[in-house]
Amino acid sequence: AVAAGILAVPCDVTSTVQVDSAFTQIQQDLGPVEVLVANAGITRDGLVPRMADDDFGTVLDTNLTGGFRVARCAVRSMMRARWGRIVFISSIAGRIGQTGQANYAASKAGLVGLGRSLAKEFASRNVTVNVVAPGPIATDMLDALPEDQRDDYTRSVPLGRLGEPSEVAAVVVFLASDAAAYITGAVIPVDGGLFMG
Repeated sequence: AVAAGILAVPCDVTSTVQVDSAFTQIQQDLGPVEVLVANAGITRDGLVPRMADDDFGTVLDTNLTGGFRVARCAVRSMMRARWGRIVFISSIAGRIGQTGQANYAASKAGLVGLGRSLAKEFASRNVTVNVVAPGPIATDMLDALPEDQRDDYTRSVPLGRLGEPSEVAAVVVFLASDAAAYITGAVIPVDGGLFMG
């Protein structure tokens, strides 16, 4: 239901039918999509020799192909309007790799390639596409890790702390704004200096 301009629509991004249905409902209730933040993500960690095909494929289907599915739906109305913003949430793991997360890192690196390809494809229609690459952020996903592993993450960050979700959100809000109209195809790290490159 719509309340104060907000519409919550449950959707499994691994299902084209559910994604198409969600966008149909959104556009019927609120109008064309102007800004898309593709943030769905899961992990199924494990070392490659022991990783099942399903664990690899499910992570890519959710994190990467899910991003493709929602972008494909959103960009249709953006192209007609000749204005839009797409922001993919990647990860530092997609830029530097991570032991035990080959599937996750591959999916997040894939979002960089997808985002940059779409940035080129849609630039003439005034649709910008950018990628935010968070480092270790204080979220439920990180809280689920053993304490010693969380401490290792914190020590690895030059700023010496975990990031806050609000710090990632602030970058997303900026990229969705008119202030970022001349930024497209960029990968913006929000990682406390972990990846300087």
